[in-house]
Amino acid sequence: MRTLSNFYQSREWRKTVRLIRLQRLNENGQTICEYCGKPIVKDYDCIGHHMEHLTEENVNDVMVSLNPDNIQLVHHVCHNRIHEKLGSKERQVYLVYGPPLAGKRTYVDKAMNKGDLIVDIDSIWECVSGLSRYEKPPRLKAVVFAMHKALVESVRYRQGKWSNAYIIGGYPLQGERERLAKELGAREILVRATKEECLNRLEVSEDARNKTDWTRFIEEWFERYAPPLDAVSYTHLTLPTT
Repeated sequence: MRTLSNFYQSREWRKTVRLIRLQRLNENGQTICEYCGKPIVKDYDCIGHHMEHLTEENVNDVMVSLNPDNIQLVHHVCHNRIHEKLGSKERQVYLVYGPPLAGKRTYVDKAMNKGDLIVDIDSIWECVSGLSRYEKPPRLKAVVFAMHKALVESVRYRQGKWSNAYIIGGYPLQGERERLAKELGAREILVRATKEECLNRLEVSEDARNKTDWTRFIEEWFERYAPPLDAVSYTHLTLPTT
């Protein structure tokens, strides 16, 4: 039995959205946002929105939760606008992950709204150290990690009156992502970039990153990364039977 807290981590949901995307490509091979009418350029910016609101009562009714006729494909920011317009009180949690310099924080900055909670360990370092974003005095490590853990726990127990929450990190290991997504009731969003793209961005960056260290971080992420078990080809997808 599915619940609202684990539905968006289910293989059935992910596969359904992938197949719907394939079926709705236009003649130019583009996915068009069904709210604003503009192309959804990045895969990770495509959100499946239920027109009939999901509840604990209907989440296991596949004619509601997995019915393509009830699912719109929209930009992440458009998804937020829809819920604002409808006055929805439902809070969404997003686990935004990917390699260093993939653009995770840039993506969140574009998708977020005022009142959202952002859990980003680099921002915590910047806040408590008073230094530039990527200067990290080792003496503050225990404090930073404790603050990060406390914020994640606040999301887990829905403490406070934040609207949506974004947990940003590398999370290359499948098991860690699945555990966090399950505990937090979060949707996973992989911000994709190739190793070459990340290394090129590092090369031209003008911030305080130590390029030797960050080259190692990038290479280690790609060595450790394990894709989701259900990351299968579109050609092998079929809609769940009803």
